[in-house]
Amino acid sequence: ATSILKAGKPYQTQILSGDAGGRGLVVQDVDAPTHIVWDRILDYDNYANMVPKTLDSKNYKVIPHKPTKANNFLEKEIYTRMKVGFPMIKLEFFVRHFLHIKEHKSLTWTLDYTKESDFDDSCGFWYIIPHPDDPEGRTRLYYSVQVGMFDWVPKFAVDFMSSKALTDATAWVKKYSEIEWVKAKKEGRAHTSPQQPKAEAPTFALPMFGKKKREEEERLAKEAAEKAALEEQAEAEKQRNLVVVRAGWRRYVMVSVMVALAFYNGSMFVGDHHGKSQ
Repeated sequence: ATSILKAGKPYQTQILSGDAGGRGLVVQDVDAPTHIVWDRILDYDNYANMVPKTLDSKNYKVIPHKPTKANNFLEKEIYTRMKVGFPMIKLEFFVRHFLHIKEHKSLTWTLDYTKESDFDDSCGFWYIIPHPDDPEGRTRLYYSVQVGMFDWVPKFAVDFMSSKALTDATAWVKKYSEIEWVKAKKEGRAHTSPQQPKAEAPTFALPMFGKKKREEEERLAKEAAEKAALEEQAEAEKQRNLVVVRAGWRRYVMVSVMVALAFYNGSMFVGDHHGKSQ
């Protein structure tokens, strides 16, 4: 994995889950600071100009939160309508994003289950950390997604969403983050961290303990991001099971009606045949 990343390529692993879905993980190094990378990922209204196959993307609701331990340091929820296009088919879906950037360096998402999407289900996370070899100027990003498609979606669309979309997702972030970073340096506005008002350090502040402390913080943040993603994935699975139950009940009713009709038609045929024989 290290040699692949040093070559500038994404490291990918893919796990299929039946014929209609799958999940995977991609790791990618980016030659730009983390705040530049986050700016690209969160620019949902501009996805149609950056993300392959995306025809339209627009936020329709943003809910700010006060980060606390009780809400797992949730900063904001962003609801986004997206539309992707393939030959002969377009898919619309509604995504609910959960931002835990300051505390956990992560963003997770599920579908917005209050709306009808053309995906059966989708959930995943971004996890963004400073690069271990150049924490000020480079970024290492992790992208994981699980997607489930309805049976009527063509196989080529399923293959794209469960496989190629993984590397495409990190490729566009890398491309546009690095373009923006080069542009910022040329224009003299390059900063390795977001510009914030200066504040005096408190007299009781303890010194940082360098690389070892940073690695420990990254480990804890990664574990927290994975935990949040698993919790939201469990909630997504719960919602999906409810949909399956409803769909199963409808199918049961339809089958029962069909059996009843078949029985009725059979009875009519037997009665008619018996009358003719007399």
